[in-house]
Amino acid sequence: MSLIDREQGATGAPSGPPAGGRRSGPTVADVVRAVTSGTLPVRVTGYDGSAVGPADAGITLEIRSERGLSYLLTAPGDLGMARAYVSGDLGLEGVHPGDPYEALQVLKDEMPLRLPPVAEALALVKGLGWERLLPPPPPPQEAAPRWKRVMNGLRHSRTRDSTAISHHYDVSNAFYEKVLGPSMTYTCAVFRTPDDTLEEAQRAKYDLVAGKLALEPGMRLLDVGCGWGGMVRHAAREYGVKALGVTLSREQAQWAQAAIEREGLGDLAEVRHLDYRDAPREQFDAISSIGLTEHIGVRNYPAYFGALRSRLKPGGRLLNHCITRADNRAPHRSGAFIDRYVFPDGELAGPGRLISEIHDAGFEVHHEENLRQHYALTLAGWCRNLVEHWDFCVNEVGPGTARVWGLYMAGSRMAFERNGIQLHQVLATHNGPQGVNGYPLRPDWTP
Repeated sequence: MSLIDREQGATGAPSGPPAGGRRSGPTVADVVRAVTSGTLPVRVTGYDGSAVGPADAGITLEIRSERGLSYLLTAPGDLGMARAYVSGDLGLEGVHPGDPYEALQVLKDEMPLRLPPVAEALALVKGLGWERLLPPPPPPQEAAPRWKRVMNGLRHSRTRDSTAISHHYDVSNAFYEKVLGPSMTYTCAVFRTPDDTLEEAQRAKYDLVAGKLALEPGMRLLDVGCGWGGMVRHAAREYGVKALGVTLSREQAQWAQAAIEREGLGDLAEVRHLDYRDAPREQFDAISSIGLTEHIGVRNYPAYFGALRSRLKPGGRLLNHCITRADNRAPHRSGAFIDRYVFPDGELAGPGRLISEIHDAGFEVHHEENLRQHYALTLAGWCRNLVEHWDFCVNEVGPGTARVWGLYMAGSRMAFERNGIQLHQVLATHNGPQGVNGYPLRPDWTP
């Protein structure tokens, strides 16, 4: 298959066997046997007609083209799998593409992988053809590698942050409406019981944030990284707060401002397309940061929390809500799939690092809690929505992007369930002279 064939296939239907029939040499099944050991828990079929694994397996992986095999061989691990799956060259039968959670569990827990001996690997590649080691062009949903992103500025510069945010959030507001539901809230919800609806749990999250910030009528709230304005609108509508939200996503800001006008909240609420670093320097009574810290870069924590402190008046409260690593030893940068398909340049730190940075920026931390299990439930709800509205979502953003979201959300659910990542809310105050902060002897909200 020529490079032109591969380029044309990158956005079209998966390519099939070469003209004139299958080439002689190792089969797809041979390759699978070489990189696995023990009994396979799934069925694997190849474009060449070969197959391996139990015929009655509940889950089948279909390597549908030579390009798909090249993706797997040239980027072993989650990136190659993602490329083949997103492009349609790797099929996954037995689960819905909007929620492949059960398949990911099986592949994670029961798929025994191994590195074949060098001689065996060389023989396989020689038999398949050395051209199989020429990486095909990645699917259009894939962001450029980190080293190429320097064209958009240094990591976490204003321009590059704007590009990264647009990659993830400026997908389609109509798509997000179906996946997130009526609240248009793309952050962890808070469940009183597992039977709560997603909308009930998102309202509970906003009420929990409002309670921790002790919001009252007439106060001024700054919500940085405000998304579609859920917290801004909730604070204005339910607590009479004058709320300003800022987001780097133009589509989010436009949707949020239209929702504010539609709900008659224009006198109290506003969302601006703005970098948090350019937010007004007037003194706010409270600041909420719900899902922004993941995007700013760990080395920028001091400047970030310093910027928030400079906008919060003495005695005011900060509520920081963000995903973290499970400990401080894990690497900050995300894996290849998340970095290239979901959150370019995203970084996470452990909860200890997060709390230390908030302290060192001049805040006093009073309370923190881990909502890890709540995020797993939230992601399960989003996957259910994607499954329910699959046809609409595919028509809106295309099958490749829809598959990215199903894979990303199901995989993230599993990571939260298994304590690979966590979600921490940290409540802090900007103290006045002599440590005065107005914080009560006991919390004035119901956790």
